[in-house]
Amino acid sequence: MPNQILTDMAASISELKANPMKVVTSGEGMPIAVLNRNEPAFYCIPAKAYEAMMDLIEDKELLEIARSRLNEESIKVNLDDL
Repeated sequence: MPNQILTDMAASISELKANPMKVVTSGEGMPIAVLNRNEPAFYCIPAKAYEAMMDLIEDKELLEIARSRLNEESIKVNLDDL
């Protein structure tokens, strides 16, 4: 059964075991699909790429919260009263 590989780079588990940092750096900062018997087993994601991905997910969640509150009734407040 064919599997979709969502990266431009792929490496075998054997390559990863032999030299993990070489595999990570070969992706030049992008994720690498790690294959087991020519099927993707997992994705190796450098720390900076993972952090950027998590920032995007958080931004999307915050945007959804903002959109859900867009039509809420506003309440006038005086900052001096706070």
